[in-house]
Order: sequence, then C-alpha cells, then structure tokens
Amino acid sequence: MIIVMKPNAADDSIQSIIRYIEENGLQAHLSQGTQVTIIGIVGDKSKIATENIMSYKDVQKIVPVTESYKLSNKQFHPEPSIVKVGNTEIGPHNLTIMAGPCAVETQDQLIKIAHAAKLGGANILRGGAYKPRTSPYAFQGLEEEGLRFMKLAQEETGLATICEVVSQEAIHAAVKYVDMIQIGARNMQNFYLLKEAGRSGLPVLLKRGLCATIEEWLNAAEYIIAEGNPNVVLCERGIRTFETATRNTLDISAVPVLKEKTHLPVIVDPSHSTGSYRYVPSMAKAAVACGADGLMIEVHNDPANALSDGPQSLTFKKFQTLCEELAPYANLAGRKF
Repeated sequence: MIIVMKPNAADDSIQSIIRYIEENGLQAHLSQGTQVTIIGIVGDKSKIATENIMSYKDVQKIVPVTESYKLSNKQFHPEPSIVKVGNTEIGPHNLTIMAGPCAVETQDQLIKIAHAAKLGGANILRGGAYKPRTSPYAFQGLEEEGLRFMKLAQEETGLATICEVVSQEAIHAAVKYVDMIQIGARNMQNFYLLKEAGRSGLPVLLKRGLCATIEEWLNAAEYIIAEGNPNVVLCERGIRTFETATRNTLDISAVPVLKEKTHLPVIVDPSHSTGSYRYVPSMAKAAVACGADGLMIEVHNDPANALSDGPQSLTFKKFQTLCEELAPYANLAGRKF
C-alpha cells in the first residue's frame, strides 16, 4: 500500500501519517520526488484502516501494491535511484563501466589490469577473490589476500572496487577492503547471505540467478533493502536456456522490463552472458541502447592463460576500442561517459 500526498503537502502532515503507521507496528518509507511525495507501508496492513489514513490532512489517495516486492517497487519510489560507489554514481545520468579480471591472480597482474581499465574508461575495478566454480577442482580464488590486492589497486589508481562474496565470513572481510560487494548468480536466492549483505553497510550488486524470473530477482533485492540497505544495483548476466551457441542467453528485454517495475539501477554483464569475447562488444552496445545504467566487462592482460573465464575476457586493446565505440551510444542515451 502507498499513500500519495497532495502537491506541496505540509511536512507536519507527512510526519503525522508516518507516526500513525509506526505506532501500529508497520514500517513507513518516505519517498519525496520533484513531482510527488509517497509514503509506502510495509507490514500487516490489516492493523490500520484506510479511512483513518484518508482523514489526515494533505492525503490525496491510497494505492494498493499487489506485487510481493515493495521497497524495490517503482510505485514506492517513482524516481530512479542513484547508488554511489566510491566517487562513482550508478544511475540514470551516467554510463558506469565495471571492468577487470574474473579472478584476482597476483598483485602485479591486478594493478596492471586496473591501470589499463582506468585508461580505457572504467569507473570501477571488478575482481574475484572468492570464486564459486562449477568444479571443486577449479581455481577458487585468493580470498582475503585477493581483497588486499584490490585495496592496493584502489589506492594506486583511484578506481572504486567491487568483489563477489559467498559467505558471511567473506562479507566481513570484504568490508575492510572494497567499495561494493557482489552477490553472484548462484547465490541470488541464498536468503541468509542476502540479509548479511543488507547489513554490511556497502552497496550491493545483485546478479540474476541462472533460472530466475524477474519477480524472483526483485524479491531477492527486497531481502537486502529490508535490512536497511537501499543501495542495490541489479545485474542481468544471462539466463540458462536450451541454446548452446553462447554460454547463457542474454535477456536484453529484462532491462526495459526492470525500468518499468523498479527504481533500482540496472547494469548488464555481456561477458558472462555470452561466454565469448567476440560477442561482448555487440551485446554491450545493445545494453546501452536499451537503457542499461552500466556494464560489467571482463578484462585480462593474458586471456589465453587466465585462471578463470579467459575465453570471455577482453584484452586491453579490445577493451579500449569497445569503450571508444560505446561513446556515441552513451551520447544518444543521454548519459555521461
């Protein structure tokens, strides 16, 4: 349920309604935009009477919210959210580029990639210190040592940093070193981990699960926001279908659908979705054209010998070329890049 206030509603009227909601054991979420002020109600709405709410001064109308996700719902927060990560803002005015290796391998390797990523046009350095792999025998990441390398790269280049976390212990380690944490596709519905991410105090990138619907994805985001952390960014990274020509099937239509349903920023990962560096540039351009707020692109100094996901990683030269080619797309989309 949301309460839509009249234009220029008095602050004391708004606060009176919020007190009424909270006194009845529910949560009130205030969203004040340039055009409209909305108070969202979360909880057992049978505890309050709509006629009581309508009796308050400056209430225009009450609108039911039928979707199970509330805090991530655009009805609760009509204006697009902006999520700040370090000195970078992810949102409707910018095109944010996250770039780096799938896995952090060595300190020298990561710093070399960080410099190349920044030179090419990246705003955020991505690097995996914890790697949930399909095979238990594949490289699992350097864990906290890799996080320390991420911190060193941030100090040397000024880039904000993001790393995937896979456990409560990983979250507690990550908050000491990086600017943003990522919940990967395999953990999208690990509800305990989502709650811990919400309590971390860091912005969270939430990747779509391999077979998740958009509604399931938004409900996963709800777990994070419900813990008091509104700084969530959604990442479309391809879903599993019967097609084998690419690693996954990039659901590019998810971007406009999400823009209609949620206020959260949406980025696209063309690397994991296609599984091949050859298709990354075209999918990256398509993502920008359809309204994505950013891209996550894997970049490596030596893809042929990468310890993880080399076939989908761009070389430094290919990454720089892609960023140059993206500039007119960003300009057409009205985004700074």
